[in-house]
Amino acid sequence: METTGTNQPILRPSEAAEFAMALHEAPGAYLGYGPVPVLAHAPHTTLRMRRESFREVYGAIVARIGEPTLYGGSASGPHIRWRDPDRIVLLAGRPHGAELSVHRTDALEAEEMRIFQWGGAWSAEEQHDFDLLPYIWQLDRSGPGEPPAERTTGRMASSLKHFESALTLLLTAWVEQLAVQVGGDWAGFSLTSGADRGRQIHLSYALAEGLQVSVDDRDGADDEERARVMQNRGWHSRDRGWWQAEFPDPERAEAAEVARLAIAELHARGTREPKELRARDVSCKDRGELLLPGLGVRH
Repeated sequence: METTGTNQPILRPSEAAEFAMALHEAPGAYLGYGPVPVLAHAPHTTLRMRRESFREVYGAIVARIGEPTLYGGSASGPHIRWRDPDRIVLLAGRPHGAELSVHRTDALEAEEMRIFQWGGAWSAEEQHDFDLLPYIWQLDRSGPGEPPAERTTGRMASSLKHFESALTLLLTAWVEQLAVQVGGDWAGFSLTSGADRGRQIHLSYALAEGLQVSVDDRDGADDEERARVMQNRGWHSRDRGWWQAEFPDPERAEAAEVARLAIAELHARGTREPKELRARDVSCKDRGELLLPGLGVRH
């Protein structure tokens, strides 16, 4: 067992699994206590390194107590819960690691609901707080336990700049977190705008393919002038009327570039406010219900 600078223990994967079992089977002895670190990341660790170091801990816990009720993650790391009406065992990422804890279900979910409902930026001039939300994506595949009856509608962005930040955080989280929890399954969605009805911008991530973004430009000219315009915006290639950009081995910079490209395209085609946008066809390999409460637009 290692220690942190505050002398709190960092449990090895096998120890983390045994501790998770104790929280899962006999939570009463641990309710009210602070979370226990199970993983530490060095400063400036890449998303790939964070993903692989978390994989070992998560795999050991799942092998001991089974698949979670809800997969997910925040801007700080994975946010995975084994839930029933009485208790939630929470494996939560932090900027420099991950922690295990157990909570009374009603109390934790009520506090999280308040954060979603009452925080955030009420105008474009204020600072957004998508990076502080308890979770920005969540996947329910009808695993063990019971999902909550009430789900948050999420935090809405107050400007396209805020939406770009939220989208960057979501894509960055997927790069770090998704493959550990769902293997090779892809996750994705399409953006549509009331300012440009009928058009889609599609975004997706899977470990094998990386980050991909594409826009329907079948009504655009297929000539050199149009190609120059689209390439200057950042698009890579055109295929059957869709312009696309692919990043097979993404890190933080590539996640930010995909978000920038999508918002720049929306703006170029007339979108001015996040309220004009909708996320459609939100899915993780068409299995379960994928929620994006930290995306910043309705879905």
